[in-house]
Amino acid sequence: MIGSDGQNIGIVPLNDALMTAKEQGLDLIEIAPNAKPPVCKITDFGKFKYELQKKASQAKKKQKVVVLKEIKMRPGTDVHDYNFKMKATEKFLAKGDKVKFTIKFKGREMQHLQLAKDLASRIVSDLKITGKVEQSPKMEGKQMTFIIQPLK
Repeated sequence: MIGSDGQNIGIVPLNDALMTAKEQGLDLIEIAPNAKPPVCKITDFGKFKYELQKKASQAKKKQKVVVLKEIKMRPGTDVHDYNFKMKATEKFLAKGDKVKFTIKFKGREMQHLQLAKDLASRIVSDLKITGKVEQSPKMEGKQMTFIIQPLK
């Protein structure tokens, strides 16, 4: 049992622990039920719940949410458009977001799948410094998709 001041009182029978808590006007809270013997603390239950809630909110603030951004291209994407989209991709990867590339085909472009494979390999080689391939390029109907994640 741990007292209200934080001092370790030792092993105390349950009835004595409840009486001590009642005398102090506080609650007896079981902190570690799986320990041998179980650990209990004399404290105010409302204050205890508030501290737990505060710890949970602090942990939530520190976690990073990964967002999946999408960049769409065509097999015949021009050099300027390609460079513009690569700069945007590098910004996304620097922020820690994943990037999904979608290369769409229209009409007879489906006959030239090699162009899309070349474009995908060019994207991967250009982004080797800032990211790595999470999901390799694969065909999904009339589009090729792959995902690149940041190196961090």
